[in-house]
Amino acid sequence: MSVRTPSSLSAARGRGLARFALLAAVALPIAACSMFNSKEDELAPDEPADKLYNEGLTGLNSGDYDAAKKKFTEVDRQHPYTDWGRKAVLMTTYTSYRSGKYDDAITNGKRYVQLHPTSPDAAYAQYLVGMSYYNQVPDVSRDQERTTRAIAAFDELVRRWPTSEYAEPAKRRASVARDQLAGKEMQVGRYYLARKDYTGAINRFRVVVSQYQQTRHVEEALHRLVEAYMSLGIVGEAQTAAAILGHNYPDSAWYQSSFQLLNQSGQQPQENKDSWISRAFSGNKTVAQNPA
Repeated sequence: MSVRTPSSLSAARGRGLARFALLAAVALPIAACSMFNSKEDELAPDEPADKLYNEGLTGLNSGDYDAAKKKFTEVDRQHPYTDWGRKAVLMTTYTSYRSGKYDDAITNGKRYVQLHPTSPDAAYAQYLVGMSYYNQVPDVSRDQERTTRAIAAFDELVRRWPTSEYAEPAKRRASVARDQLAGKEMQVGRYYLARKDYTGAINRFRVVVSQYQQTRHVEEALHRLVEAYMSLGIVGEAQTAAAILGHNYPDSAWYQSSFQLLNQSGQQPQENKDSWISRAFSGNKTVAQNPA
């Protein structure tokens, strides 16, 4: 089963734009033509915070993310302990995220959360950190460090700000990311299984069954355990894997395959409640029956 890399979601941008609009509302109107000049890198010290902030917003609206980021950074540098400075850090995070500079967004988002954990925008900053990792999730064949970090960032958001409007989106993104990690384990497990390294395969499928039961890969993982254990002659574990598969997913094509594989050897699905597989599904009490 292939796993598709999660892409940037339009909903995330929509929420980001909504948050941006709220922040923009606090800025005083200025003429757009005053934003940039030939000496924009020579900003005068102690330039008014609201002026710099509005220039940053103007740059953001025009799509000039680099220039906008410079203005917001300058607000933070010149007015670090003000409300303008606080907003500027968040807008630097947002601007970096929108421009695809995810590492910068992660750095600034974490900084915002560390400095302003009780701010109404802290949950949004944390969400941008998670999305910055999430948008870098690679193909399942590659290292999944960014996937793991995305899950950690989203889980932290849900833990610290459970009533935030970003808690539910964070849960959904974390679920997709966990599916990605399960897909990685399945890919490696299939590799070992094809090369008759049954112990190596079992270890990978065990991770899916133990840690990623809520993903779409668990059905196949249970069936692959049946295959691997039968190949090793460990019939009892194969029977248990098939029984758990049939109990939880009685209409699954994977269960049909597992049942047929056992039947070829004169065996039936039968749960051994002392098996690690049974313990992993501790809520399951019923042994699967023969498929119709």
